[in-house]
Amino acid sequence: MIRFLQTPGPVKKYVLGALLLLITVSMVWYLVPSGSNSTYSFGGPSKGVVAQVDGADVTVDDVETTAKQMAQQQMPQGGPNMSMLMPFFAQRAAEQLITRQALLSEAHRLGLRVNENEIKDELQHGRYAATFFPGGNFIGEQEYNDMLQRVNLTSIKFEESVGHDILLSKLQALISGTASVSEPEIHDRFVKENTKVKFEYAVLKQDDIKKGLHPTETELKSFYESHKASYANSIPEKRKIKYAVIDINKVASTVQISQDELRTYYEQNRDQYRVPEQIKVSHIWIKMPLPGDDGKVDEKKVAEAQHRAEDLLKQLKGGARFEEVAKKYSEDTGSANVGGSLGWIGKGQMTPEFEKAAYSLAKGQISDVVKSIDGFHIIRLDDKQDAHLKPLDEVKAQFEPALKQQKAQQIAQRQADALLKDARTDSIGLDAAAAKQGVPVITSDFFARRDMLPGLGPAPQFMDAVFGEPEKSPPDLASASQGIVVFQLLEVKPAATPTFEEIRTRVEDEFKNEQSRTLLMQKVQELSDRARQSHDLKRAAKELGATMKTSDLVLPDGQVPEVGSMSGQASVAFTMKPGEISGPISSGSDAVVLSVLENQPPTDADFAAKRDQIRDTLLQTKQQERFALFVSNLVDQMTKAGKIKRNEEELKSLTRPPSESGM
Repeated sequence: MIRFLQTPGPVKKYVLGALLLLITVSMVWYLVPSGSNSTYSFGGPSKGVVAQVDGADVTVDDVETTAKQMAQQQMPQGGPNMSMLMPFFAQRAAEQLITRQALLSEAHRLGLRVNENEIKDELQHGRYAATFFPGGNFIGEQEYNDMLQRVNLTSIKFEESVGHDILLSKLQALISGTASVSEPEIHDRFVKENTKVKFEYAVLKQDDIKKGLHPTETELKSFYESHKASYANSIPEKRKIKYAVIDINKVASTVQISQDELRTYYEQNRDQYRVPEQIKVSHIWIKMPLPGDDGKVDEKKVAEAQHRAEDLLKQLKGGARFEEVAKKYSEDTGSANVGGSLGWIGKGQMTPEFEKAAYSLAKGQISDVVKSIDGFHIIRLDDKQDAHLKPLDEVKAQFEPALKQQKAQQIAQRQADALLKDARTDSIGLDAAAAKQGVPVITSDFFARRDMLPGLGPAPQFMDAVFGEPEKSPPDLASASQGIVVFQLLEVKPAATPTFEEIRTRVEDEFKNEQSRTLLMQKVQELSDRARQSHDLKRAAKELGATMKTSDLVLPDGQVPEVGSMSGQASVAFTMKPGEISGPISSGSDAVVLSVLENQPPTDADFAAKRDQIRDTLLQTKQQERFALFVSNLVDQMTKAGKIKRNEEELKSLTRPPSESGM
């Protein structure tokens, strides 16, 4: 289907990466609210099928593939936690695939359909346009198919999914379209969001209370004993080793790559350095009018587009500069900004009509108006390059450093293996083995897993090896960022619970924090009670040593020093009348009591300026809520009616922890 979308454009290698990941993941997430339905049905779906939805299968492969794509999108760098989170992603993927299929089934039941022109328009002008139509120009059918194959998709499967996304969009619009907001709702939201308040407030600080605390040894020891469980094994396991580092960078500095080695690599990889026949072209493009609702193109508009292109050609023949005409009139916005240049292109990357005309031109020559499926082009050939093989001298700088590093790695590995072999010999040992190779041996102090050792820097892989080594084991080796390390475990200090004397300072600090927090809340409650009884916040603040301050006029989304966000506990100020005194308000290490001085409602002029924005926000929220409720009810109803049948065993298998599952 995509062939009819072909248009010429700048030739670049668009690597999909995260965007193609988005394409595949969006097949699940697009318009489908999060959430799950944990009702399982017995019987029905066979092995390998997670659920049947109105006769359609949601397979284990579908769920596993989607779960991995979800994980990669949210954790692109991977990491050790990814495998632990796979059951979570699998659960989400299963429920969202089931929900998506239920929505598609309902959309078809309601008579909603998607035609080919809608899919075409989505690809050309929607969220995939930047990938497949950079600058408005199709990247070419071969590149399009190659990109999809990289994520195990065919064009048929992908375009079908795009159609499903459009169908879901139509369903959402149908369901959400009945939502509405009233004028009173808009005005109430406006007043709530735009009323300002000014207040005076008394501040009590936890740090001030903490400074006045002087606990006795008996109190601290009692605190330590009552919190001993939190200190258990808080001194991490530590180990002591001696080690020798084979520094790969030092080895690499002595490595030379011979001409024969360069030539051998070059000959083995010649295809990487072949340059196909290419031409460098510029063009001016007048778009072909889009089909109407009946799927037909208005021939009158086609003739008008061709006439515009012919007028531009006359300007060029009359002496106008190609670059200026392209910038002013070309409808290829991507290339118009650079005078119409498409850069270097090869065969098979343009429509046949464009390619035939471009390759027939002489350098510097401008074509007549060329008609192709996407519109009308005026083409200029800027340069031409025959197919050729780049010579070794031109490309060796691209791979020589990698060859040098590879060779250094091999030499370092051989050196490390030899050192380890000697170190494991009783008569030699690590010190003598390292001395034999001129490598210094370092004996460490006791260190924890997250510490750094001299000459190694951050080395998690090495630390894993060291802390996985059993006591009294022979020398071993492990990799680090600096090179290969041969090490010997000397001593292990197991994780331990510190004595009171070892962590007295920590115990005292934690005691003071806990006590001062308790006293702060007691004191601020007393402050509020006294102020309310006397109807005088300033007097109560003076009696209890609190500091009085006054805010500016502040909005509900504002911030006030020592009070914090006005959307938190302090939001009570917007419900109070002038003169009223609040209860205790906690803000981190501070606590306050406030008294409202002034409420300033917004003006009618402000309402007129913000009405439409507030209406749109409220409407969007209601639409989302309505659609989410529709989805939830639909899944529940289809489950109860037996149209959604979940395979409990397959779901359990997919969501088992990694230790229990091979997923």
